[in-house]
Amino acid sequence: MGIIKVKDLIFEYIRRDEEGNVEGITTAVDDVNLDINQGDFVSILGHNGSGKSTLAKHLNAILYPTEGTVWVDGKDTKNDEYLWDIRQTAGMVFQNPDNQIIGQVVEEDVGFGPENMGVPTAEIWARVEESLKAVGMYEFRKYSPNKLSGGQKQRVSIAGVIAMHPKCIILDEPTAMLDPKGRREVIRAVRALNDVEKITVILITHYMEEVIYSDRVYVMDKGKVALQGTPREIFSQVERLRELRLDVPQVTLLAHELRKEGFPIPAGILTKEEFADALDESIKEI
Repeated sequence: MGIIKVKDLIFEYIRRDEEGNVEGITTAVDDVNLDINQGDFVSILGHNGSGKSTLAKHLNAILYPTEGTVWVDGKDTKNDEYLWDIRQTAGMVFQNPDNQIIGQVVEEDVGFGPENMGVPTAEIWARVEESLKAVGMYEFRKYSPNKLSGGQKQRVSIAGVIAMHPKCIILDEPTAMLDPKGRREVIRAVRALNDVEKITVILITHYMEEVIYSDRVYVMDKGKVALQGTPREIFSQVERLRELRLDVPQVTLLAHELRKEGFPIPAGILTKEEFADALDESIKEI
């Protein structure tokens, strides 16, 4: 079993009137199965309302399945006695860093989680230093979070999770409120954690450019997994992604349009470098 395993997951939101009577039921996650191994970088895509954020909240027991089972490091999230272990194993980073930062100084905020876990003081400070260096924020350790940009705040939020030494980090649209520069900063930090620290990363996003370095991509629609595969396999299906109301990276779209015009360019181009090489080869063939 992987670090995260989801089997036949169904989650329903129940709407009630003022008297408490059931008005309706919305199935937000519908028969989803995932198996994520330690050290994987997995991205979950989907338009607004597709169920991806609801799924994310099941991966560290913020929500519990209506039906089906979620295991985190072999522990069933519905079993209350494992709740503490599950949340130490799978840390969560949300959209708005201001909702997650509570300290008046960056290093104090990052040390808050380990302190609550009862980690000895000397080790807390070692973890704070290690975590801030991992996300490139050590030089800002004495700053007030209020003085930081959105991307810097989000990296501090990630450092706060890393300081608790999780095996897995779940990022629920962590760049949704950031400008392009902030988005690049955060994704660069997340990729480094996965490459160097071998932390499992589950990235929930609707920005296509953020997922091209993933090991595996799941695309959700109406609560179900509509597509799954490697980034290249997913972005080879431009028309299907459009049907699912999703964009594709600009360079992928350009390559797709040239293919339609008869250029011998392979499907699933992901980067500018790949595109340039493919275009050179196609011009030679012409």
